Amino acid sequence: MAPLIEPAPHEFAANFLFDERGLRPYFATDAVVKEYGGSKRATFDRNGESWTVKLYYQDSNLVHPGAETHSGTLFHLETIREFRVHVESLEDDAGQRKFNAHLTPRWQCQKAEKATGEVVSINTPEGFEEGVNVRVQGSNIRFTEYASLLQQAFLAVGINRTYFRSPHEYSNVQDAARYVRLEKSESGPIHARDGPLVQLGHLLESDRQGYRKLVQQDDDQQGNNLPGYYHTVTLGPERIREAWPGHEVPKEFKHYYARHAATLPESDPLAHPKLEVAYQVSRWDSKIGVSQQELSELEQELDEALLSVLNDAEISLLSSAGGPYRSDSYFKAEVSERDCDIIGLDLTAIKSRQESVVVRYLAGTNGLSPVEWDALETLVADGGCVSPKDIAATTGNHVESVRRALRRIDDLVQRKYGEVALRSSYIAELVYEAVEEARESTRRAVELGARALDSAERGIDERTSAWLAWASRYCEDVRDTRSARMEIRLGAVKNSREIYRTLNQGYRLWCDAKQDETRFRSAQVVFEVNGRINRSDTWRYLE
Repeated sequence: MAPLIEPAPHEFAANFLFDERGLRPYFATDAVVKEYGGSKRATFDRNGESWTVKLYYQDSNLVHPGAETHSGTLFHLETIREFRVHVESLEDDAGQRKFNAHLTPRWQCQKAEKATGEVVSINTPEGFEEGVNVRVQGSNIRFTEYASLLQQAFLAVGINRTYFRSPHEYSNVQDAARYVRLEKSESGPIHARDGPLVQLGHLLESDRQGYRKLVQQDDDQQGNNLPGYYHTVTLGPERIREAWPGHEVPKEFKHYYARHAATLPESDPLAHPKLEVAYQVSRWDSKIGVSQQELSELEQELDEALLSVLNDAEISLLSSAGGPYRSDSYFKAEVSERDCDIIGLDLTAIKSRQESVVVRYLAGTNGLSPVEWDALETLVADGGCVSPKDIAATTGNHVESVRRALRRIDDLVQRKYGEVALRSSYIAELVYEAVEEARESTRRAVELGARALDSAERGIDERTSAWLAWASRYCEDVRDTRSARMEIRLGAVKNSREIYRTLNQGYRLWCDAKQDETRFRSAQVVFEVNGRINRSDTWRYLE
């Protein structure tokens, strides 16, 4: 546990399905609406906060099932309606702590009529005979609070809350976001050209699988230039796992301002940008349910990713007077004790993996063949996608020789439908540097990832030997280069107590060996707990 800035909830949407009592929740809601002439208002209190509720109806395009549903339930209603429950905090001056719930009936073999008159079937999953779907859309409410608020809202307008007590396993989250608001003067490193948003899109750019999208817009809709106005990067599960081992939820990272921020005074919180991380349901085939555990884990993963981006931009994860955070109606710019293990976004590791691919080919024992060199030179010079025939025509090699050469350097290039390109912009930069050097030398002498433990075996003193013995016993690996952050890989551990004990012992031996104390304290420690890979800063575990 460590004191860290506490992000605030923003948008949320989910489908809460209920089938324990069949269509009774729907019939009960219909009865209340009719009794009160089309709508009913009420209030309730929860945890000292007052809320207002309005129940009302809307027309429906569902086709009437007839005398009974597919499951045999008698259906006495002449007209099918759908219902809305609007819930809003009475103690929120900004009026944005609220949600709207849309209740619709569901049964097998259900149909709907489009505006064109076409009748279509509605997909009701197997295992859900009949019941209701309550589509919730809200903002500025903790994800785990919606279920309880929904029950109390229905109870307030006279509907049995137990109808909405046990969501079906097919219930699912559609949208969820957490954010912090930053001082305008502090947020530049996030959306800068070398900042984490650009790096995530740049380093993870051209893999053959996975999704990634980078958007950078610095002008608002009125044409005012506002750096960082709308910068986003969206990553699918594969890309997320590469940047955050142990994470899997697809996410959008967004640095953005309010629409009219450029015209607002500095004293207005909306003149300052948000950094937000949002779940992207459309970017995978899996789902997140609405149980308290699943919602808590989703919140945890979003927060860890958000804190990682802040940390990578070297923005303090603690709040203080004068910055770097700006409070608003929902984000309080306060710290809390957080159990967030992954707070150090290590894009260096991604760089190293891509560098290792380049080095393997360009600095290997046998080096590249002349045809392979010709192909790479053409790709670097072209800067885009070309065909093997184009490369053959440019270099004077036979097209089949070019194709064979491209297959041999498969990790460096991406081939698709007769086109070939370098796999990422970062790999392109490395290849370009190698090609330039290769014009003067037939071999690159590249040294990557020189380890702290890879020192000469002769002439080390007793204290250094003790440090090496500790590292050999307790670490899977130690990576230490002058140009990168030191990384200590502990492997599987039982709990945080073991991490404290191990790192403090290693730190004492490191200092005894007259090594740079700051290097160890600023290192990143990587460890596995219950099968989950975690990353954190070493100093958090030192006495």
